[in-house]
Parts: sequence; structure tokens; C-alpha cells
Amino acid sequence: MLPARYRMTRSTEFSATVSRGMRAVQPDLVVHALRTSDGADDGPKVGLVVAKSVGNAVDRHRVARRLRHVARNVLADLDPADRLVIRALPSSRTAVSARLEQQLRSAVQKVRSPGRDRR
Repeated sequence: MLPARYRMTRSTEFSATVSRGMRAVQPDLVVHALRTSDGADDGPKVGLVVAKSVGNAVDRHRVARRLRHVARNVLADLDPADRLVIRALPSSRTAVSARLEQQLRSAVQKVRSPGRDRR
């Protein structure tokens, strides 16, 4: 599970990350990433968006649990000032955890590539 101190809980954090951050699209996920100057001392923050288009409540909760688990594995690769919002696409309902983790790692690498603007 993703420890509570790494969870993004405020809607202002979500909206700032989505609107000002870099975006990487994968087959089952969309990842928005933003490096902030404030709050770097409490570690990276990860937020999840699992909409009704993913499925019923059981499916959405299953996807959210999988995403929290794979996000925990990626925390070591993040800077303490990083903010991530992971939006699950409907195809994530049938994706296995290993595939979700591979896509998340790939998306994080894309938004951190040196040729891109970090904002």
C-alpha cells in the first residue's frame, strides 16, 4: 500500500499538478507530473483519479489498489519535490499490476527526459 504521507489529498494539489505539470500518455494510464518548490521536505506525493468510465465501484477500487501498490514501488525513483497524478483509463480495468507498473515507470521517465520543459 502507498503510505499516507505520500498520498495527495488536497484538490488544489491535484488541479495544480494536472494544469501545470507535464503529461505522459500510456495505453492504460495518463500521468501528470510536476516538480514543486514547496513541500519538498515531506517527500513525493501521488494522487489517483479513477473515473466511473473505468467500471463499477468494485472495478474502480481494484484498479485504485493496484495503482497504489505500483506507485509505492516507484517512490524511490521520485524526487521529494515531485507531484504525480495518475489517471486510470478504462483499459486499466483488465491490466495486470506488472503492466501498470511498467507503464508508470515509462511515463515517469518520459516526463523527466532532459529535452522537456520541467516548468
